[in-house]
Amino acid sequence: MNKILIIDDEVQIRSLLARMLELEGYEVCQAGDCKAALKQLEIQSPDVALCDVFLPDGNGVDLVLNIKKIAPNVEVILLTAHGNIPDGVQAIKNGAFDYITKGDDNNKIIPLISRAVEKAKMNVRLEKLEKKVGQMYSFDSILGESKVLKEAVSLAQKVSVTDVPVLLTGETGTGKEVFAQAIHYSSKRSKQNFVAVNCSSFSKELLESEMFGHKKGAFTDAHYDRKGRFELADGGSIFLDEIGDLDMVSQMKLLRVLQDHTFESLGDSRPKQVDTRIICATNRNLPQMVQQGEFREDLFYRINLITVQMPALRERREDIPLLVEYFARQQARQNGLEPVEISAEAMEYLSRLPYPGNVRELKNFVERTILVSQQPHLTEVDFKNQYVEIAAKTGVHDTSVHSLEEIEKQMILR
Repeated sequence: MNKILIIDDEVQIRSLLARMLELEGYEVCQAGDCKAALKQLEIQSPDVALCDVFLPDGNGVDLVLNIKKIAPNVEVILLTAHGNIPDGVQAIKNGAFDYITKGDDNNKIIPLISRAVEKAKMNVRLEKLEKKVGQMYSFDSILGESKVLKEAVSLAQKVSVTDVPVLLTGETGTGKEVFAQAIHYSSKRSKQNFVAVNCSSFSKELLESEMFGHKKGAFTDAHYDRKGRFELADGGSIFLDEIGDLDMVSQMKLLRVLQDHTFESLGDSRPKQVDTRIICATNRNLPQMVQQGEFREDLFYRINLITVQMPALRERREDIPLLVEYFARQQARQNGLEPVEISAEAMEYLSRLPYPGNVRELKNFVERTILVSQQPHLTEVDFKNQYVEIAAKTGVHDTSVHSLEEIEKQMILR
């Protein structure tokens, strides 16, 4: 049950608020001054503190700082009989979730507390994630609570303990490499190398050398022996991203590795034995490529034993707020910036955008807005300004639409 701490020196107000919140299903604890509030904070571990501004032994605006020092995940809502703008601004700067006036805003309290509780829960989840630095490549590092994502994670977890090849399919930017790393680091091979190869990043000639290595003199500029990625991944896992871009010769060599666990380096006729788990990924339609003769059917069935479909971000929009909060915290920490607060309206706006580049696009958009805006509190306007600027550079001009349907319609028309 979610717990609310009410801090007010007037017993009648505390009792009224407590009764109201208990009827809504919250557990309530109370304090009459700052000292008692800090004690209750340690004993009760509330999710949200509902605090009066004027207290017998201090000021609620200042108390916010002390609460945040003791329990940074607790969200504080300040109540005052006589609201003023300077106090409200200072309260938000000190870390308060909101600042409202008693009486006039009674109808806002319950929805406001509900949002504050959700934010507090998100704070706890993010804190737990950030503490798992040593497990940054585990399945715990995959952010999201949506059903489609959990289904993908569940399947990937089941196959991670085996040695079977895995094919990750889905659009660009959905996190296929993150899943590949999680599969590797959750397997018995986790203490060995995880080696990634982007098959679309090399020419036909260079790719074969990258994957299987070469002997000195095998071709011009081959001045020394070089180990390939498969040899470097011996005992561990190799991740072949964009496997649909492999040429037929490389496909044939890869098939041999899968069948016999052997390969030959360029310029060397002696086969080498290798024990490597193969994880592949593609955003292309491999079955269609097989029908068109662009991808070997025998190789397809070898790598397609277990397929994990990565959901697009539009299929898991409920995960966007959690992702945004995480990226914002990560950006602030990495660049030595103050933590950034993102308004509820901004979150709603971000949740409506199309994101054809999926999670990668969302991450870049959030990080860009934080760096360009240089503001501790980001609103819907801050993100809209960046969206318009990016749209102008990419040729997407009509950014005034608000609904997802309107955005998709404009994109289809273009």
